Amino acid sequence: MEHQQPMRRKLPEHFIGYPSQEKVARLMFRYGMRIADGRVYCGDVEVSDSALGRAAKVDRRIVRSTLARIEGNPELNDLFTRLRPMALLASVAPVMGWSVLEIVPTNASAPGILADVSTVIAEAGVSIRQAVVDDPDLTDEPRLLVVTEGPVPPEYIPSLKRCRGVDSIIIH
Repeated sequence: MEHQQPMRRKLPEHFIGYPSQEKVARLMFRYGMRIADGRVYCGDVEVSDSALGRAAKVDRRIVRSTLARIEGNPELNDLFTRLRPMALLASVAPVMGWSVLEIVPTNASAPGILADVSTVIAEAGVSIRQAVVDDPDLTDEPRLLVVTEGPVPPEYIPSLKRCRGVDSIIIH
C-alpha cells in the first residue's frame, strides 16, 4: 500500500511560484480558518480580506487570489472547507486555577510522548483539561501543552522527565 503524504506537507506544492499565497494559506491552516462561499471564517466569524492580509503581511489582493486558488483546486477546497479553530486553554489556566506543563520534546515526530505523559499525570490522580500538540511541520519549536486541573505533585516530575521523547519540562 502506498503511503500518502499528509496534506500539510503538500501545501507548498500547490503554491509553487506563489510564496505570498502560500503564506496566507499556511496562516489560515494554522488558525483553523475555513473558506465558505469565497469568504474566510474563524468559526462563524467572518475574517475580512484586509485583516487576513495584515496578519499575513500581504496585500488584500493576495488574499483574494489565494482564496480563488484554493476554491479552484478540489483537494485544497476540501481541506479548507473543513478547518475549525480551537481555544487554547493554556493562556487562561492561571485565571481558572489550572496548571500548565509545557513539554519540550527530543523529537516532536516520535510516537508515544502524549501517551506516556498523560499516563504519569493520571497516575498522579490529576485530571487533564486539555492537551495540545504542535505540529512539527507547522511550528519551528513544537511543544506539548498539557493543562491540568491542579498541579502535578512534585514527586511525579522525575517520572515525567523520563517519559519517552521528553527533553525538558516547563511548569507554568
